Amino acid sequence: MNLPTTRSRLAGAAALALTAALSLSACGSGSGAHAAGPAAVSKEASNSPYQGTVLTKHFDKPDLTLTDTSGQPFDLRRRTAGRTTLLFFGYTSCPDVCPTTMGDIGVAMQKLPADQRAKIDVVFVSTDPQRDTPKVLRTWLDSFDKDFIGMTGDLDKVKEAAKSLGILVEDPVVNKDGSVTSSHGAQVLAFLPSDDKAHVLYLSNTDTATFAHDLPLLAKGVAA
Repeated sequence: MNLPTTRSRLAGAAALALTAALSLSACGSGSGAHAAGPAAVSKEASNSPYQGTVLTKHFDKPDLTLTDTSGQPFDLRRRTAGRTTLLFFGYTSCPDVCPTTMGDIGVAMQKLPADQRAKIDVVFVSTDPQRDTPKVLRTWLDSFDKDFIGMTGDLDKVKEAAKSLGILVEDPVVNKDGSVTSSHGAQVLAFLPSDDKAHVLYLSNTDTATFAHDLPLLAKGVAA
């Protein structure tokens, strides 16, 4: 299987009232080029305790209700209110950035003591809901961490939620060989429990060590 190529496009800083543009990655399960769109814009604060990128604009948690892996409605804002939340958009048949990112977070989560783990919700929102049924999503997430939350459902709602964070999600494309390509932002956004807003961003090349360093701070709600 050929891994897809990745393109990046910079968003206008003025549009989001921030200072630097971050690239948007895409991943797919087939060959061919993939378009990418506006990324959330941010700058790194040198005095921050976090190794992730500190956002100068604090994004609201999306108003998004989809189906969870038990087949029940899951209201993202209500169910994660007042809790540290890591949010990522992707799909289970992604051959590269999705499993790598979720795997790195999963390893870092395992390093936390139980009391800190209990304070963090890791939420994966499918960008390919037609194939990512609740059962498929649960099986895939269990390979990283059985406590990870999966959401799947109306793609238009998913695209709108991602857009509110400056992340582009495109309609999945079925290739001639039957494989599926889904282009989507590869950022992980961390929401603090104090205000349920995104304060820290992690790009697709973030390693396990960075997550392991930052997760205890996020669990405690340390200001960015």
